[in-house]
Amino acid sequence: MSTLFLQQIANGLLDGVYYLLIALGLSLIFSLGGIVNLAHGAFYAIGAYLTVVLGPHIGFGGAMFVVPGLVAILGVLVERLLFQRFYRSDPILSLLLTFGLAMVAEQLLRMIFGAPPLSYSIPSWLRGQIFLGDFIYSRYRGTLILIAATCILALWFLLNRTAFGRVVRAGVQNPDMVGALGIALPPYMMAVAAIGIGLAGLAGVLLAPIYSIHPAMGQEIITPAFVVVVIGGLGSFWGVVAAALLVGLVKGATIGLGYPQFATAVIYLMMLLVLLFRPRGLFGERIQRFE
Repeated sequence: MSTLFLQQIANGLLDGVYYLLIALGLSLIFSLGGIVNLAHGAFYAIGAYLTVVLGPHIGFGGAMFVVPGLVAILGVLVERLLFQRFYRSDPILSLLLTFGLAMVAEQLLRMIFGAPPLSYSIPSWLRGQIFLGDFIYSRYRGTLILIAATCILALWFLLNRTAFGRVVRAGVQNPDMVGALGIALPPYMMAVAAIGIGLAGLAGVLLAPIYSIHPAMGQEIITPAFVVVVIGGLGSFWGVVAAALLVGLVKGATIGLGYPQFATAVIYLMMLLVLLFRPRGLFGERIQRFE
């Protein structure tokens, strides 16, 4: 394989990682609460803008901890004030709600920061290149992949090795049984919203130094994230992980083979094939909506 092709594969893996940070939150919130959160990308954009605002004061390292926390708090407010009203409603209503919320967030960002794109420089301590023989890759991009992978493993541990995770997984599979045991799901839904939306904020922080920051950036990321959720399957943590990496690698390979104009189309073709032959997704499970 040529060095250029390997670099495109690595860039595709990076795309898959930040699709994953968005898609995991989408999948968790829909699986437990039945909310189709079209505003999820807006929280990603808010994370990027907060990095521009706070980064010069607290540094990029500080922003990686503070900004996701602030976005998670915003997510809790949205969940308490808006989402919880629609858990027992038709999913189309939550779709309309979150679509409107996404439009409001985008316009607010445009009013506050203006329409022209902003930029945030890669911190000096993360600049430079990684050399592996003839293969050269950005140190920052490599670090980003490692940070995101650490967060994903931590989320897996939380969902699969703690009492909190056992309740959440049970709530996804059989909310009536969880309720019969006397466990109230709303507090867990609030925590899931905070985690999922906080991950979107983290993605905004990590991508701010390498992507243009503009009000509509949330709309650009939400469609690929939904594609990942569809391909991986609702209710499956590793299904979403596998789908995100697969989408990223296929996108990178398409570009590396010299067909960048087809990179996006290939992703949607993958989704179409999955919907035709396995509508639940590659690893999807039968779930019940939170009642």
